[in-house]
Amino acid sequence: MKYCSNCGTQLADDAVFCTGCGSALQAAPVSPYANPAPVAKESGLATAAKILMIISTVVMGLYLIPLAWCIPMTVSYCKKLKNNEPISTGFKVCTLLFVNTISGILMLCDKDN
Repeated sequence: MKYCSNCGTQLADDAVFCTGCGSALQAAPVSPYANPAPVAKESGLATAAKILMIISTVVMGLYLIPLAWCIPMTVSYCKKLKNNEPISTGFKVCTLLFVNTISGILMLCDKDN
């Protein structure tokens, strides 16, 4: 038996495409029990910036209008940290100006992202 490298569905040995997700299969079978790739640990500055962004979003919730940009920016930042994606300087500056000054400064000082 072999497994889909994309979704982990168990497939027949002669399968060319996955019946679960439709992706083309690789030559070497992938076990669903293989160790996942190691996740990079976020820095202390990134964690502090994330916490301050969340607190700022909750506090700005009292005014309702700033939530239009605070919630999407906070969610985007958390997803980028989780997926270990780079964070642009423009995003960091916008956080500094529109969400939380201290979070923006911490993000700009963080060399990991």
